[in-house]
Formats: sequence, structure tokens, C-alpha cells
Amino acid sequence: MRAARVPHSTLGPKFKMIRVSKIIIGSGFAVVLILITIVSIRTLSLDVNAGLQLAHWEKASNISLDIDHHKREELIAHFKEAIRIPTVSFSSTEINTTALLRFNLLLQRAFPTVFSSSLVHHELVANYSHLFWVPGSQPNLMPYLMLAHIDVVPASESDGWVAPPFSAQEIDGFIYGRGTIDDKGSLMGILQALEYLLIKGYAPRRGFYIGLGHDEEISGYKGAMNIVRLLQQRDVQLSFVLDEGLAVLDGVISGLNGPAALIGVSEKGSATVKLSVSAPPGHASMPPRESSIGILAAAIKRLEENPMPRLFGHGPERATFEHLAHKFRYPMKFILSNLWLFSPLVGRFLEQKPDSNALVRTTTAITIFNAGVKTNVIPSLAEAYVNLRIHSAQSLQEVLDLIRYTVGDHRVNIELIEGFDPLPVSSSDETSYGFQIIKKTVLDMFPTVVVAPGVCVGNTDSRHFKALTTDIYRFIPLWFKPGDAKSVVRSADTSTWESQETTK
Repeated sequence: MRAARVPHSTLGPKFKMIRVSKIIIGSGFAVVLILITIVSIRTLSLDVNAGLQLAHWEKASNISLDIDHHKREELIAHFKEAIRIPTVSFSSTEINTTALLRFNLLLQRAFPTVFSSSLVHHELVANYSHLFWVPGSQPNLMPYLMLAHIDVVPASESDGWVAPPFSAQEIDGFIYGRGTIDDKGSLMGILQALEYLLIKGYAPRRGFYIGLGHDEEISGYKGAMNIVRLLQQRDVQLSFVLDEGLAVLDGVISGLNGPAALIGVSEKGSATVKLSVSAPPGHASMPPRESSIGILAAAIKRLEENPMPRLFGHGPERATFEHLAHKFRYPMKFILSNLWLFSPLVGRFLEQKPDSNALVRTTTAITIFNAGVKTNVIPSLAEAYVNLRIHSAQSLQEVLDLIRYTVGDHRVNIELIEGFDPLPVSSSDETSYGFQIIKKTVLDMFPTVVVAPGVCVGNTDSRHFKALTTDIYRFIPLWFKPGDAKSVVRSADTSTWESQETTK
């Protein structure tokens, strides 16, 4: 018998479909293989210090530090005295001027050489802020500026302090008090370093300024901004500015092997937005279908349920993780070395916790909600305040547009109270004088750390100086362990200077 023949028209499409499927599957395997090869090569060859090596011109020796026990005790005593002075900024119209005057006298007593040296030019700005100018032997070198601030935010023992907030009490090697971290530690450290160097006969090649603001906690409109105006009147341009900000993080970043010093190269923008709803007043016995409170509450709920878009990888935070990648174990090392591919995955992971979520998006925080004066009266007005910290990849206007879109209710009035865009990203490569000198100093003091650029989620006085320089850095020489940052959030600034050896 002759075998039956299947018509060609029947087999053709099937064979073609199988053939196409094989080609697609084969191509898919090829693409996956290529991707695996690329990410493996990048993981093994990524130069985590690319652009961050110490420049040759900065490999210079330092003046040796030699402080005896008596001098160390004196330094700590002055620091404690600084903490005990309640230089509180309550609001733009209420600051403790008596405490600020006391603090001025303390500075003159604690740093007599700084205030008496013919090399140092000192002046009061806006009555309570300070500007020091130390000219260099080479006037052609552009000067830099170091910033700190005198004032602190209010504190009460009822906030859960371990010790009274202005006691500077020492417990188990820790000094407790408002301002130990923010920011009198930096302030006293900067002036003490200058005091020590002047006693040793130091005269800089490059001139520098030291600015001490008295109202940073209420935006620095009188202190820092008047310092800026003064420098602008004198046509001063700065090589870089160094202010408070990030620190050495030890065990704080989950999965990171060893401590990392993050130098802030930018900070998030900020905005305060007021949402309000007006409606006819009424009595609780005859309530309307929707009240001003209900309409506003629904709008606030929509803002919380629809966070701003995830933007991890579009700002400086990408460089942070790439430079730290080699300090993670596999598979995180593999993933962080290839953020060009895995940014969405890392972003989803980071957004799970409040502290890391702040790195990946503009955050939205409902901070005040006001409505009603009597239990049986339906109020005509309900108001809420929203605080936003704006990601580097967004602008203030974009954020406002997103708020309006998300609220989506014409009955809700949206008003910008105050706000500003994220700060420009400062340079951090081998040619960056500011970043390099800070990195060198950090490694001299903390040789076991890895240094990387970072982003500040809070704001500092340094933002007012962007007209005077293109490079602003934010770093404080403090060593943070897990839980230390929470002490700041809980209004209990706990110094991480655990022993006299680390007060240098």
C-alpha cells in the first residue's frame, strides 16, 4: 500500500509555527545569556572608586594631633557648656536671644586664640551669627567655607529624654543633650581645630571662611542669608561649602559589610502645602451628606494611598549604591553593580521602609490637620498641611501638579506656603577639590571606611550659598550605629562620641 500523504497546505503552517517558536525561544536564551555575561563582567570589573581616587595634589601630610589628657578634659567641658546653653529657635519671631549672647561669650572664652589672632578676621552678622575669615598666603586660590549653626530646636523632658535635654549629662561615655549632633558638635569641632592650628603656628595657603548661623532651624533667613549677602557685596566666590549632613554609617545600611562615610552632594527640595475645604456651617443634628472634614480627609487619604512616583536611579542615590556595591555580599553585589538593569527591583525593595523610601521618591507627610471648635457644630473650614521632600529628579512645580492631579477635587483648595527645588548635584570626581579634600580628611580620621557620595533628605543652611559656589557638601564626622538616628527623630540628640579617643 502506498503511504497516505498529508497535504502540504496542512503541514506548512504548523512547521512554520514550530520553527518561529524555536527561533523566539533560542533568541530569548541568547539575550538572557548575553545579559548574564554583561552583568557578570560588570560585577567583576566595576571600578567602585572610579572618579573617587585621592588626587595626587591632595596626598599631603597633616599637622600631627597632640592633645594631652588635661586639654581633652577642657575640650569636653567646653562642649558640655555649649550644650547647656538653650539656644532655641522657636519660630521666625521667637528665638532665645539671651542664650545666643551667652553662647557668644562662651566662644570667646573657649577659643581665645581664634578671637585674638591677627590672622583671623571676625565679625558679627545680624547680631548673633558669626563670620570668620582666615586669609591664605596665596590669594589667587579660591577660598572655601565651613558652616555650622548655633541654634537648636525646642526640647522638653516629656519627649522621652534619657537625661534632661540641656544637661549635657554623660552616661556610659555618651553625652546627652539637644544639639550634640545638630549641630554644636560640628561648630565646636571646627573652632577647636582652628584654635589648635593657630597655636601650632599654622598659616593656610588657601584662605577660608567659617560661618556660624543663629537661626538655621527656622530656615536661616537672618543668619545664613545675611552672611551670603555680605560675601556677595565683597564679590566673594567660593571653591566649595561644607555643612552638616551625612555621616559615617556603621551597620545602618542593611547588608553592607563595614562602615561607609557618605558625603552629601545634594539635598532634596522641600515644600509645605496647605489643603483647605470651605463649606456652609451646620449643626450636628442635621448633617449634610459631605462635610468639609470628610471632603478634606478623602483628599488626604488619596495622597497617602498614591505616593509620588518611584525615581530610584534617576538621582545621585544611584552613584551611592554603585560605589558601595563591592561592600555587599552576593547576590546584592551582583544587583547593585548593575543598576542599569536592576534599578526598578532595587527601588521596589528600598520603598518598603520609611528611611530608605526617602531615597527613592518625593515623600509626602501629613503634619497638621485642623477643623472644628465644638462637638455639635459642623465646621465651615477644614485645613491640613502637607510637608514634601522633593527628589532630585523632580521639580517643585512637578510635585504641585501631581498633588492637584491626585486630589482631583475642585472643592479642595491647594496653596503653596513655601518651597524650593532640589539642590544641584555637586561634583565628586578626581578633579573636584572640595570632595577630594573632604574625602582625604575622612580617610585620615576613619581609615577603615569606604567613602561614597550621598543625598541629604533634610535641608541645611548651605542651600542659601548656591549663588556663591557650584559645589556644596554635607558631612559631619560622627559615627552612627543602628538606632542612633532614631534618637534625633525622638528629639533626643545623643552624641556618638563614645570615648575621649573619638572626640578629636
